[in-house]
Amino acid sequence: MKLITTLILLSAATAATANPFPNGDAQTGQKLFEQYNCNRCHAKLMGGDGNAIFTRADRKVHNAAELLVQLVACSGNIGTTLTPQEKQHLGAYLNRFYNLK
Repeated sequence: MKLITTLILLSAATAATANPFPNGDAQTGQKLFEQYNCNRCHAKLMGGDGNAIFTRADRKVHNAAELLVQLVACSGNIGTTLTPQEKQHLGAYLNRFYNLK
């Protein structure tokens, strides 16, 4: 019985870490990314391809918590305050680039 309980808990923990933004929808996040014109700033920083910011060697984001902090910083650059749900949606979309666990 203990073995079964352990396996169930381990499976649940693995599933929880597999998606760091379980309350987010990537398609909604993409729409928000476009609505807020996020790549405008990224393109300036990267000299053209704004999406290169996500895969550069010296990127700032290495886990979900860091991505959420970065989203807050970026929201200041675009003059808005993201709701917790918007952060989840954007996180789900951006995780397509980051592949965070």
